[in-house]
Amino acid sequence: MSTIQYIIGDATEPIGAGNKIIVHVCNDIGGWGKGFVMAISKKWRTPEVSYRKWYASREFFELGEVQFVKVEPQVWIANLIGQHKIRKDEDGNPPIRYEAILMGLHKVVEEAEDLNASVHMPRIGCGLAGGTWDKIEPLIEKTLLKNNIETKVYDL
Repeated sequence: MSTIQYIIGDATEPIGAGNKIIVHVCNDIGGWGKGFVMAISKKWRTPEVSYRKWYASREFFELGEVQFVKVEPQVWIANLIGQHKIRKDEDGNPPIRYEAILMGLHKVVEEAEDLNASVHMPRIGCGLAGGTWDKIEPLIEKTLLKNNIETKVYDL
């Protein structure tokens, strides 16, 4: 089983040769405008436009689904729907939905295998979604690493 490579850098500038998938977490209410998505939108317009069209269509737009958007000849953005709404619920639970992250990462494995791609990401789910890395990292291990997908996590 491979291990996560932790890198100080920008996840929108993935390091290495070959095909690359940049994974990030989106919400299930069509909101795009805070967090890592701002860095994506600053560099590429297509992921936001595609996400908004996907939300408007409601076709398979639900927790655990992933939309792959090609932004460069060897780079794809994975819009993974892994958070419910954008605020804590009435019981104080954060928007993160770990089971949806796990489902989405299984889809990322399939795409990475099809493209022979490495996977790159910030610490997904740990910003606005309110998740914790000690719960996200095992999900990455169960999916990407178990399938020997080269995985890099970026910290600015």
